[in-house]
Amino acid sequence: MVMRAQLVPLEGGSPFEIRKDMTLVGRKEDCDLRLDHKSVSKLHCVIVRTDGLLLLRDLGSTNGTRVNGQRVRRAALLPNDKLTVANFNFRILFGAALVEAPPAPEEHTMQMDAREVHDLLKKPKGDEPMGESSVEMPVMHVQANALPDLYPEDDGKKA
Repeated sequence: MVMRAQLVPLEGGSPFEIRKDMTLVGRKEDCDLRLDHKSVSKLHCVIVRTDGLLLLRDLGSTNGTRVNGQRVRRAALLPNDKLTVANFNFRILFGAALVEAPPAPEEHTMQMDAREVHDLLKKPKGDEPMGESSVEMPVMHVQANALPDLYPEDDGKKA
């Protein structure tokens, strides 16, 4: 089942459904979410939908991207977070915050959140009952990035 997610404009208007795994936000005509205002950069930010999470990355925009008032280069978006793109404000809705219709009775799937999937993947191989095969999971390596995720607070001093 694909995670549903929406950006709900705080100033009113129709919610924007995040349907793609990668949603480009900006002023340019071919952006998925086009915000036609001079305060929005042509390619402002990107929202990535993966494994029950929404990840945001600012694309070097002039007027910045903020999550809950904090200017960010990148961030994980949580349900009910406030996303500000230049001067446009949105509420993030997904998961339990975005009510979905229950599955049809003939479906036999189990809904799991990201924490439950993470815990399941950490389960040692020796825990499965006899006769069941285990699925080999790929090893993932995370590389630290030299750039901070948050902008330092502006203390009024210029470098």
